[in-house]
Amino acid sequence: MTTIGILGAGRVGGNLARKLAAAGHDVTLGYLQPSEETAAREAGIDASIRFADQSTTARTADIVINATPGDTALERLSEFRAELADKILIDVSNATHDAADGLPGEQCYPGSSLAEQLQQALPATQVVKTLNTMLFMVMTAPDSLSTPPTVYLSGNDEHAKKVVAGLLADLGWQPDWIEDLGDIATARATEALILLVPHVLRRHGFQPFAVSLAR
Repeated sequence: MTTIGILGAGRVGGNLARKLAAAGHDVTLGYLQPSEETAAREAGIDASIRFADQSTTARTADIVINATPGDTALERLSEFRAELADKILIDVSNATHDAADGLPGEQCYPGSSLAEQLQQALPATQVVKTLNTMLFMVMTAPDSLSTPPTVYLSGNDEHAKKVVAGLLADLGWQPDWIEDLGDIATARATEALILLVPHVLRRHGFQPFAVSLAR
């Protein structure tokens, strides 16, 4: 059993928390405001999942998942440098400015990526980018799609990526659906795929999909 802290108690964080807790992990959801805990409990969060403020969540977990909004994640997580030292940080967010209709717009870090910015700001932390190329419901139900999806891994630490691949398996991802792209700089490629998403959503609505490789 792994102690996992998830920063962000919204749809993404709650979805991951349910599946990881069901897989036997010790999960804490980290909220920014106490009202987020109330909303998450009303949405049916399992009683086995604990809640704490984000600083406590980062400090007490073995592995931390960033499910906070990408446009503010760098500033927020930089405050937790000590809490995140010597830990794996799984970044599932995309950093974009909202378009007029509230969907993702332009990237916050063109020519770079949120994951690279986090790794630079948190040098003692092993940052791994993954799960950012799909709608949130696919993260925990990849077999719900009609064709096998792809999930990508980017990170400098090989051991950290193997640990994350194990957690992906707990979420339902088959080994041959996992594509290790290389070091953290490769995250700028997967984060750029967010530019496709608003166009797909405007045409088809919030139907589950993933941006995948077809071989």
